Amino acid sequence: MTSIAILSDSHDNIWNLEKALAAVNEAGADVLLHLGDLVAPFIVAQIAEAFAGPIHIIEGNNDGDGRLQQAVASKFPHVTLHGPYAELEIGGRKVALIHYPEPARRIAQSGQFDLVCYGHNHLQNWERIDDCQLVNPGEVMGRYGAPSWGLYNCESGIYKLQSIA
Repeated sequence: MTSIAILSDSHDNIWNLEKALAAVNEAGADVLLHLGDLVAPFIVAQIAEAFAGPIHIIEGNNDGDGRLQQAVASKFPHVTLHGPYAELEIGGRKVALIHYPEPARRIAQSGQFDLVCYGHNHLQNWERIDDCQLVNPGEVMGRYGAPSWGLYNCESGIYKLQSIA
């Protein structure tokens, strides 16, 4: 059974990110997705050092030094930086990642994916569009709402929002 941890919009909040990563590990997640707006490149290292499984990161609109991010990520073979969009197959599920809500909705409506994940607006959201789940795990940062992340079970197809305590 493969489970996917879904995080977004860390915005350099290393304290909430540390709590989220501890919860991700405690939940036994196999794969970690980050949907952008890490901000500083050192956040890539913080995630990579705390989570041993495959990590997939897409860029958001507040990710500054892409070149340095690549340099940091290159030190961790389990980290993949994808640019602004990624299509993955994880645990037998087709998954798409994009930072922005509007294209995420259109991608979900395409009928080609089981799970489409986005961030950007910091708003927790989960909805089903035909056979696809469209999810925004909210923000790790905790500025606009309660900090949160999501956990998706590939076998059951169940998504659960998780609070960062």
